[in-house]
Amino acid sequence: MQMNYLPKIKFPKLENPSQAKRSISFLILVIFLSIFFGFLGGILSGGVYYSDIQKTLSRLNINLPNKNLNPSSNSPKNYIPQNPQEDLVIRAVKKVSPSVVSVIITKEVPVFEEYYYNPFKDFEQMFGEPFGFEIPQYRQKGTEKKEIGEGTGFIISEDGMVLTNKHVVYDPDAEYTVFTNDGHQYKAKVLARDPVQDIALLQIEANRKFIPVILGNSDKVQIGQTVVAIGNALGEFRNTVSVGVISGLGRTITASGAGVVETIEDVIQTDAAINRGNSGGPLLNLKGEVIGINTATVVGAQNIGFAIPINKAKRDINQYKKQKRITYPFLGVRYVLVTKKIQKENNLPVDYGALITRGSRGESAVIPGSAAEKAGLREGDIVLEFDGEKITPQNSLTKLIMKYKPGDKVTLKILRGSKKMNIKVILGERNG
Repeated sequence: MQMNYLPKIKFPKLENPSQAKRSISFLILVIFLSIFFGFLGGILSGGVYYSDIQKTLSRLNINLPNKNLNPSSNSPKNYIPQNPQEDLVIRAVKKVSPSVVSVIITKEVPVFEEYYYNPFKDFEQMFGEPFGFEIPQYRQKGTEKKEIGEGTGFIISEDGMVLTNKHVVYDPDAEYTVFTNDGHQYKAKVLARDPVQDIALLQIEANRKFIPVILGNSDKVQIGQTVVAIGNALGEFRNTVSVGVISGLGRTITASGAGVVETIEDVIQTDAAINRGNSGGPLLNLKGEVIGINTATVVGAQNIGFAIPINKAKRDINQYKKQKRITYPFLGVRYVLVTKKIQKENNLPVDYGALITRGSRGESAVIPGSAAEKAGLREGDIVLEFDGEKITPQNSLTKLIMKYKPGDKVTLKILRGSKKMNIKVILGERNG
């Protein structure tokens, strides 16, 4: 191995030890005075010639730091936004971040240990010869509490009510912990899960006041509008911020997660990055108002994410505060919306409405005991109108039902074969 040595410095040999000590002391004094006066001269010359140097460098487009600049002024706290939009984004994030929480899911899961099983043990004892053959096996050895998932939520009341996605808190046997932006952690319990929308309510178990978000009006959002998403990205990076625009409105998607596959209608599409762990986080406008709940992203796509409009969550919040549960009117049919394509494939006489049909796995078209069964609806019927409103892809049967309450009486116009008829239905109730 090649090594480089430091050069040796040779000092003159002194015969008298006291003379050596005086020489070393004198040398140290010279060095100290040289450093001191050099430093002092630098300060004085800098103060005298600073303005002249600054003028000369400015003509060369070189900026010299302000000699009176406080070092702390370079910190992010004193950052000056470069344009009005950037300023609005920063203000929105500062306003809402204290209300965003990370949701951690833990659960008792089985612990397995490996052991080896010899199926020829009896034969080995019989012949007195080991076969040397063992099969690896696994058996449960107790349980351990383990983190099984993560998500995001945001505080909507001073007493710690949190809004998040249903698929984040779907497991009734799990335990939920929230981490606030100020570094504290609290236990949380599930108050209610929306039976239709991917929405749930949590309650932080803490005796303190929290900062709630301001809920905006999702009915007024526009395509192209700038939005900000905040969330626990990938379950690792808490309060991650991404910025984008609203890319589309009124989308219908089929989302899967936590072992659940469901169709979600009328959602907001955005190109603000939404990753795993962002679920349940807020989508903001530039006023810092929440206009949506981040809920899904398209795997393998570039910046295609979806958020549930906040006005749908407002319904759940108000209903829970009044009734301590979330319920929906329930008709009790499985259906596909009729389009020109569905009309052609099924040889139907109309190109609109809701065709009552079995599920993809053969589930009943009409739910036993439901309002639809009681009213006499059948598989193959096409619901054309719901209480006078025409059913179309933009005005689906599910969307129309949501305008009513359990127990409301409505009239359905249906097509059975070639015959149109009106059927009275008293809507049932669906709860979580």
